[in-house]
Amino acid sequence: MTRPISLFTGQWADLPLEEVAGLAAGWGYDGLELCCWGDHMDVTRWDDAEYVQGRLDLMERHGLRIVAISNHLTGQAVCDDPIDRRHEEILPPHVWGDGDPEGVRQRAAEAMKDTARMAAKLGVKTVVGFSGSSIWKTVAMFPPVPADMVEAGYQDFADRWNPILDVFEEVGVRFALEVHPSEIAYDYWTAKRTLEAIGHRESFGLNWDPSHMVWQDIDPVAFLWDFADRIYHVHCKDTKKRLNGRNGRLSSHLAWADPRRGWDFISTGHGDVPWEDAFRMLNAIGYDGPLSVEWEDAGMDRLVGASEAVQFVRRYAFDAPDAAFDAAFSSQ
Repeated sequence: MTRPISLFTGQWADLPLEEVAGLAAGWGYDGLELCCWGDHMDVTRWDDAEYVQGRLDLMERHGLRIVAISNHLTGQAVCDDPIDRRHEEILPPHVWGDGDPEGVRQRAAEAMKDTARMAAKLGVKTVVGFSGSSIWKTVAMFPPVPADMVEAGYQDFADRWNPILDVFEEVGVRFALEVHPSEIAYDYWTAKRTLEAIGHRESFGLNWDPSHMVWQDIDPVAFLWDFADRIYHVHCKDTKKRLNGRNGRLSSHLAWADPRRGWDFISTGHGDVPWEDAFRMLNAIGYDGPLSVEWEDAGMDRLVGASEAVQFVRRYAFDAPDAAFDAAFSSQ
């Protein structure tokens, strides 16, 4: 298969990278999408040649390659408003600092620039992550939200991310924003508006994760077609809907796997994502990047789920044929 199947290590950061790499190699993954937390990747050491080589050597020992690095947690703080205890719990201490909200945002922006520099040193072309949003808090549209407040949110995003993207372009790396509730782009139309806000810069694209689209009733396959030139990365993650007349789409502030929720993230292949149609569409748009399993399922042991997911993806993510089936009919 031309597209490598990788494991995103974000949900495995409680384990040393050496251990995660050994597990992934044993399950048959081709590479890892390394998260920038735990001991998996320290982007502050981007100019430490010994550290960078050590990460590459570790991967080589296990027959794996780094397909992308991801800094979702720090990216979230670039635009978020408010900045509060939720951020303190996920940010590195040097980004959180004294907790002053604007200081956190500025330090997060600098850390995202370092993430681009680290990717370049590793020979990785894509950084995946979140953007944060100053206007996600207005999504319910009450109290009434003036149009200029929404516009100001997109301008804030552009003002904060354009200087970050300048560094991405300087080092030849792309950023793939995961379209996700709580981000500046969380559905089809906000993704369009986000691209417009930054002038469709080539350094900025999208991470296609269908699990966030399914529960919103967005067609994830049509999304691929319409944003074909901006699909820079793919997460293979699934969602199961349980909208039964009592369980609501907003999930009632209930914990993952609570049967009263309207939907749950679930191991790849066990939910409602139309995977075969999606993989066929990825072929149709010419996507040849990694297929990265992001394993999230509060109702299944991760050692079972991750080992099963790579086999599922490998079975359904077949390559397009070299020639049309009816080419064999030709007498020429």
